[in-house]
Amino acid sequence: MIARLVQLMGGLVLYGVTMAMLVRSGLGLDPWDVFHEGMTHHVPLTFGQVVILTGVFLLLLWVPLRQRPGVGTVLNVIVIGLAADLGLALIPTSDLLVWQALLLVGGIVGNGVAGALYIGARLGPGPRDGLWLGLVERTGRSVRFWRTTLELTVLVVGFVLGGTVGVGTVAYALAIGPVVQAVLPRVDVHRR
Repeated sequence: MIARLVQLMGGLVLYGVTMAMLVRSGLGLDPWDVFHEGMTHHVPLTFGQVVILTGVFLLLLWVPLRQRPGVGTVLNVIVIGLAADLGLALIPTSDLLVWQALLLVGGIVGNGVAGALYIGARLGPGPRDGLWLGLVERTGRSVRFWRTTLELTVLVVGFVLGGTVGVGTVAYALAIGPVVQAVLPRVDVHRR
């Protein structure tokens, strides 16, 4: 169990830091982070605080869906937001395209590795994943339908709120699945 908690925490911290890398790249964010960043333009909260409060709100949506959080779910809500704010405090911004591209590529790859680590620990889904999982179970609609619907909704709302959409958004959408798929079998506790 200790090894799984270490893997979980490493994945969550890395996930938050790589979110900060994507923000600092200025080249576009994944859909949920477009939403998180957009919200920061309208509330007196940091990016990480918005991530945490969004996670809490999503957990409330789990109640009617009868989803059960695990220790990983609760830690996900707290740790990722704190790590994102720490990353934003430490990672400098730059208009240098090479730096922005390095942050973008490193952020996407690192985010995929981090996601595989915390999912592979099997200590509970994150609040965003648990929402679509619950909707799939309760409605009988496909994963593709609910995941796409939720991602497009938060992307559009986030863009309207002023979140950054760009080449990084497209690159993330195309690359995150293959990165997680490549890493997950190596870190999944049920496959070791």
